[in-house]
Amino acid sequence: MDASVSELIYTATTWVLPVLFAITLHEAAHGFVAWRLGDDTAYRQGRVTFNPLRHVDAFGTVILPALLLLLRAPFLFGWAKPVPVAFGRLRQPRRDMVLVALAGPGANLLLATISAFLFHIAALMPESVAVWSVQTLYNSIVLNLVLAVFNMLPLPPLDGGRVAVGLLPRPLALPLARLERYGLLILVGVIFLLPFVGSRLGFDLNIFAVLVWTPVEWLLPFFHALAGVR
Repeated sequence: MDASVSELIYTATTWVLPVLFAITLHEAAHGFVAWRLGDDTAYRQGRVTFNPLRHVDAFGTVILPALLLLLRAPFLFGWAKPVPVAFGRLRQPRRDMVLVALAGPGANLLLATISAFLFHIAALMPESVAVWSVQTLYNSIVLNLVLAVFNMLPLPPLDGGRVAVGLLPRPLALPLARLERYGLLILVGVIFLLPFVGSRLGFDLNIFAVLVWTPVEWLLPFFHALAGVR
């Protein structure tokens, strides 16, 4: 087998588990908190579960991460099928909407923390297994931090957008909420189109890297300390 192909397969194996755990826990956390706060929509649809097959989105979970891996992007990200939440069924809709939205990024931060602590166990494994385990755990830390920061951007339908809608005064919250129908298009423009246009014009317009990767770099030293690495 060609060395580059072997390297690609090895790299892919160190990302599969982090991606599946990250998106599964993120979406299950949304559904669980909504269920506990009065809306059982996700629970009745079987979405309050750690079974990744219940959350997988063909493009966001499989195709996009695979493309980023093949293109050797500096980090991976993706998404799962959104958990259905009937905000009107929550006991206190505005407050509880914020709590439901925070549950997803909170779950990613928890998973990043667990991954950091597992470094101490990986170091005790046989060397051949330890190298793969350490890389997988490090990928888990980075991926979960990227997902947590990305999802907290204050743009609906991202979790940060829903948090902002729930916290802002109504005159500001309503216009922001109306952006939700255009949110995905805005994200595609910021993540893919702006950098492409910028590269053609000779400018660095990779706003996504500034908004997401910069906070991740600020957070990484803390998780390095938890993992006991430099």
